[in-house]
Amino acid sequence: MRTHAYPGRDDLENLLVVHFRPVAAGGDLARRALLRLRDGWDTERFAGDVQIEASERGIIRVSPGGAAHPPVSRAAKRLAERAREELHDYLGGRRAFFSVPIDFAGTRPFQRKVLELTHRIPFGDTRTYSWIARRIGHPLAVRAVGTALGRNPVPILVPCHRVLRTDGGLGGYAFGLDLKTRLLGLERATPVLEGCATTGIVCRVGCPDAMRMREDSRVVFASVEDARTVGYRPCRTCRPGAAAGA
Repeated sequence: MRTHAYPGRDDLENLLVVHFRPVAAGGDLARRALLRLRDGWDTERFAGDVQIEASERGIIRVSPGGAAHPPVSRAAKRLAERAREELHDYLGGRRAFFSVPIDFAGTRPFQRKVLELTHRIPFGDTRTYSWIARRIGHPLAVRAVGTALGRNPVPILVPCHRVLRTDGGLGGYAFGLDLKTRLLGLERATPVLEGCATTGIVCRVGCPDAMRMREDSRVVFASVEDARTVGYRPCRTCRPGAAAGA
């Protein structure tokens, strides 16, 4: 895989400082940042080529390619299709969360604890392998945590790309470190919250209610607290306040 150039830290931080101010979201700045981070990467093709499998309870596997098992039911097929649509939106910078459920039934107890905690790491944030080990009650099991994440059956949807080494290194990733870097950059360049100036409601990016907003009514916020200070209230559909931490 080719090595790609990414914007420098100072340049990206300056872009984001401007982007996350609570002003009308024209979107040009975000699109420019995302285009630079993609650098020729065909996100539409990537999302279309990924194999997604589901049970009737949720997504059970996301893999780079190959043959997927046929869906076990219409409900499972609908969940897989919904996950692919959300993946397209996420990679396009139009979604800051996944609403499709995950089925952890096929994982062992230790890995399930690791994956369930990782699933709650907020969009755009990172944690460390040692942080996860401590939070699940096994502070010495850092290597085991890494192994559990390395075998994550639903990468991207369960965001193991947000887990780093204690020294700040990337660690490993099933899809490769190039993609891990891209996903982290994508999340830094994608707004998390947007409000509607007409209704005074703030949503997570990707919420069905947010998708109905007029472009000239969109306002980008850095946090729910910032939105509250100017009179906005959290959306009851996507509940942005409940997604603030893990």
